[in-house]
Amino acid sequence: MTTIQNDGIYTLKDVAGLSIVITGGTTGIGRATALLLASKGARVLVAGSDEQHMNDTLADAAKTELRGSLDGVVTDLANEEGINALFEAADSNLGSIDVFINNAALAYQGVSDGGYADWQRVINTNLLGYIACTHFALERMKQKESGHIVNIGSMSADVREKDSSVYVATKSGIQGFSESLRKEVNEQGIKVTLIEPGAVGTDMQPVSVPDQQKQQESQEMMRAEDIAYAVLYAITQPERCDVVDIKIRPHMQII
Repeated sequence: MTTIQNDGIYTLKDVAGLSIVITGGTTGIGRATALLLASKGARVLVAGSDEQHMNDTLADAAKTELRGSLDGVVTDLANEEGINALFEAADSNLGSIDVFINNAALAYQGVSDGGYADWQRVINTNLLGYIACTHFALERMKQKESGHIVNIGSMSADVREKDSSVYVATKSGIQGFSESLRKEVNEQGIKVTLIEPGAVGTDMQPVSVPDQQKQQESQEMMRAEDIAYAVLYAITQPERCDVVDIKIRPHMQII
């Protein structure tokens, strides 16, 4: 994958043949990213908690011309057993991990809503799941002194909307975790990228699909594919370049 510049050949990394794991890979951003990377030749394993969503994703992959492959594991990343199951599947299906994309997340409102079990599940999925999955992915990456962790965060870490304090807490945690993690692992040849989207048309949005489509037409909302291409950009840069943080917003989203 190359592009010509005035000073010669600027060579980007090719994702073909890379082993890539994506959590939350059966809907929204994760699904769009999985299909894009598999179409470019990557060997992709997605994790999702809903069997029907998984079946739909694999069926769509089967109807798509993929240069690579796309497989999946149904597992719940809100608990240790589910995370262990993901990495057992990764070892079995891929053998190694070149890129790990933390994307699984649950939407939630403020601290006045729900109770302890609800908050625990959201934090386990949105934040602790990122930390635990990163730990196990790094164990595999450190053996070959290369790899890339991509964390999908949210503009909520900066905007900190009213009545969204629990969700904001998890996304703010991801932001801090990512910034510190890069300093922890970059000397070991491992990259870390944080991508913080604004409004994206996914099943996490509290509006209908037709309303999402209208907002996309008015440039007030992005498509999941827009974030997928941001992931592709980050992981194809030369070894000398770290894409540390990408903030991507709909053109007409001004907050």
